[in-house]
Amino acid sequence: MTTRTHPLRATPWLTGMREAIPLLGGYIPVAISFGLIAIQAGFTAWEATLISVLVYAGASQFLFIGMAAAGAPLWLVVAMTLLINARHVVYAPNLAPWLTASRHWPWLMHGLTDQVFALAHSRLPQLPEHQRLGWYTGAALLAWASWIAGTLLGAVAGDWLMSQWPLLGEVMPFALPALFLVLVMPRFTSRRWALALCLTIVTAMICTLAGFTNLGIPLAALCGALCFYLVKFDSRQAGGSHE
Repeated sequence: MTTRTHPLRATPWLTGMREAIPLLGGYIPVAISFGLIAIQAGFTAWEATLISVLVYAGASQFLFIGMAAAGAPLWLVVAMTLLINARHVVYAPNLAPWLTASRHWPWLMHGLTDQVFALAHSRLPQLPEHQRLGWYTGAALLAWASWIAGTLLGAVAGDWLMSQWPLLGEVMPFALPALFLVLVMPRFTSRRWALALCLTIVTAMICTLAGFTNLGIPLAALCGALCFYLVKFDSRQAGGSHE
């Protein structure tokens, strides 16, 4: 099946930045939370910011801070971080068909997050090949910069922000999940995607309720991916399409 492309009238990287602006509503509040928690765990503002620059892995950063503060061995911290980020093994094959040949992609994949993936997976197929690299560059760099800026803000002024607006501390943890839900909701119009997403959600909930929160992320992603491809296989066998 071919996807009809729509060339961008504006500069691709600028369009990518503009279309990634909604991500800031989820990134900045959570990054502020990370900066604040890192300071409370004994890290300096610059150390917290450096973690966001080099690691840039959302949940893995919170895990890193918690385990480091608890005195966990380095090998265990690295192993758990890799386990949580194993979902990128699922992301890559789904995004690869839309990536044009370029030596810059290995560096730009540092900017691949859950939300950037969801946005890119929907947007890249709509763009001509020569505009995809620029669009992704703009979107990924804006998201990364907002995460770094939010971390620095939380590390430097997090306590002041919480004292001025106590409700902010209650709302911030829900910002990123809410943003991701908005990004995946359009997929529920497809029965194939809806089934895979529902299985992913149920698997994650079961793992969380059973106390295996960290295991739930890669396991749920794996179950959802398997479901997606099995349904695709079954639909081909039946000679029809459920997309």
